[in-house]
This record gives sequence, C-alpha cells and structure tokens, in this order.
Amino acid sequence: MSEIFSPESRFRLWLEIELLVCEGWAEIGGIPSEALPRLRQAAVDPDRVAQLEERVGHDVVAFLDAVSERLGDDARYIHRGLTSSDVLDTALALQLVRAADLLLKDVDRLSESVRRRAIQERGTLMAGRTHGMHAEPLTFGFVLAGWLDELERAHARLSAVREEVRVGKLAGAVGTHATVDPRVEEWALQRLGLQVAPVTTQVVARDRHAHFMAALAILAGSLEKFATDIRLWQTTEVSEVREPFGPEQKGSSAMPHKRNPVLSERICGLARTVRGYAQVALENQALWHERDISHSSAERIIIPDACTLMDYIVRLMSDIVEGLTVDRERMRANLYRGGGMVFSQRVLLALVDKGMNRNEAYRVVQRAALSALDGGQEFRTLVGQAPEVRERLTTDELAELFDPAYYLRHVDLAFKRLGIDAAVAVS
Repeated sequence: MSEIFSPESRFRLWLEIELLVCEGWAEIGGIPSEALPRLRQAAVDPDRVAQLEERVGHDVVAFLDAVSERLGDDARYIHRGLTSSDVLDTALALQLVRAADLLLKDVDRLSESVRRRAIQERGTLMAGRTHGMHAEPLTFGFVLAGWLDELERAHARLSAVREEVRVGKLAGAVGTHATVDPRVEEWALQRLGLQVAPVTTQVVARDRHAHFMAALAILAGSLEKFATDIRLWQTTEVSEVREPFGPEQKGSSAMPHKRNPVLSERICGLARTVRGYAQVALENQALWHERDISHSSAERIIIPDACTLMDYIVRLMSDIVEGLTVDRERMRANLYRGGGMVFSQRVLLALVDKGMNRNEAYRVVQRAALSALDGGQEFRTLVGQAPEVRERLTTDELAELFDPAYYLRHVDLAFKRLGIDAAVAVS
C-alpha cells in the first residue's frame, strides 16, 4: 500500500497522464505526431522534483520543470491546456482504485479466516452478552458468523466506492474544456481505465472521496468492534478467547503473568485514527470550495494514511483470527456461572404458559436470579425452591428448561443464510 502512495509512484502516474494527453492531442492534430517518440523518452527524477519544489513552492510546477529539463523544445507539448488539478485528481483516482483493490483482497482474506473459524466453532457453546452482562446461550461460531456478515457488507461498500472514485478529469482550469478538447480527455481517460467525470469544477467533486473515506471508517468501526470483543473475552475474569501470544513474547515489564491483548488494542487505536481522517474528508467535501481545502492540504495526508492503516489493521485482524486460542471449557463454565441464570427467560415463559401472571412470574424469577448473582447461590436451586414454581412445574419440566439446545434450534439458519450450510452440533 505504501508503494501506491509513494512519491516515485505518484510522479510516474503524473508522467503517464501527461504523455497520454499528448497522445490524445496528436490523435486530433493538436500537436505533431512525430514528437510522440521523443516525448515518450521523458523521465522524472523525484530528487530533482524535490529540489525544484523548494524553490517554486508548487509540486506540479516543479514536476513539469523537472520533466521539461530533459525534453528541450518538445517540452512545450507537455501539460497543454491542463490545470494542476487535472493531473492530481486523475492520478488520485488511479491510486484509490489500486488501494481499493488491495483492501478488497485484505477483506477477502479476513472473511475467509472468519468463515473457517465460524465453521470450526459453530457448536461451541458460550454465553451471550448484552450490556456486559450474561445473556442467553449462543455459540462462538454464531458470533463469528455475525462478523462475517458485517465483512461481506464491507466488501460490497468497498467495491461500490471503488467504482465511484474511478473517474478522472482533464478539463482545464474550471472544468469547461475551454483549453482541452473533450476528445483528448476521453481518449486519455479510457486508456487509463477511468470514467470521465460528467461535470467538474477545478477538481473532481469531493463527495466521491468522502464516500470512499466513509467506507474505510465503517470498516474500521467493524474491526474495532471485533477487537473489543476479543479484549473482553481475554480478560482474566472471562478468559474464553486469547489472541496469539508467542512463547518469547512479554506482556508487561513488571508483571510476568500478563498476556496483554496488544494486537487488538492496536487495532482499536488505529481504527479510531481512520475514523478521524474520514471526518476530515467529510469536512473537506463541504468546505473545499469556500476555503480551497482539497488535495492541496489535508488530502495529501489523510487519504494515503487511511488506506495504509486500513491495509495494516485488516491484515492484523486476519492474523489474530487465524491464531485465536479458544477455551471451550471456560466458555461452558462461564455459561453456567451462578447456576444457569442465563436460562431465566425460559423459566419465566414456562410459568406464563402454566397460567401465571407475567409480572408475578417475572418477579419470582428475578428474585431468584438476583439472589444467585449477589449471593453466589445456584439459580436453578433457588428458583426451583420458590412455591410459585413448585406449584406449576415438575422437577423434570424444570430441568428441561436448562437445556441449552433449545436456544440453538435456529442457529443453523444464520449459517445457511451466509452460505455456510453446516449443521450445528453443540459441544
């Protein structure tokens, strides 16, 4: 990813665009065709561009001066009718398309890793959690299936914004083609693999770039959510899942027992940075014309950095998922902590089905659950001792209510909807 946005790569794109424009002019007789072979010998030296930019204070002007030094009289054909933004925005489109292609491959790898682990853990029983509290039983594979669903939407967004930014502009100072024949623009952009932006000003409209950055921000939010889940599961009190931790790795300088979730923490921090860049892009969309904020300022930093960070953290998340250690026994033990409080709703519904008022049934079950939670007693024992329960449920009926298989009857459906048609066997 860093190569896509390197100065050397950027200057190569600028030169490619300039030469294709010259070829377009030659096609319609705007410049002599015999000059093209000489123009194609043009080269650009990044160090020379940097030297000239220090003097002239403008990167495109410095680039053109550096190229012209080697072309002699033929230099007059370079940049004919163009404005700096023609070259900058068209090159940026090419960079964003290539960046999107790389990110799509990254997401494909992560999705495949999550899909594989979801299948492996499709029957691994664990407690659901809402607001940090234990909720009804589910499986670890079901949680990962939710991640996969989210990643597939991320892939679709990236594909869509790739097409949205795949437009160039070679239309002159304010986009009216006053100094550049539209045929030249169409000829050059077609060979670059870009669409023609239908209407432009000095630049391509920034809603396209804001949308691209928003897609990155949403993906970053998903990765932060996944990483936050892993950090929760890895806490000492929970200890259900652990990210990779090498035999020589150290988690603390002072506490040898610590196995810090440093990779997931890194993802969380960098994901917030990407979201911050996306916010800047949205502000640029609204303000660039009023304050001349576009590629000449923040975009030079936020777009390359956001793409590079996303490339890194998606790859890092793939490494984490592939190397996760899952403690299935701890998951099951946590599920039954407090004597099966997570089965409270089924007990509630069973009492209602037996004719008990719902509010009264709720109070009976809640009283037993909170006593178990606060006092360390067994919920199943406490609720079974309640007179209201003994009057309505037999011992066998009560025992059946604590069977986790009931809660997993439709888990297969989520896998089938995702194209993972595999039966769930509780383990």
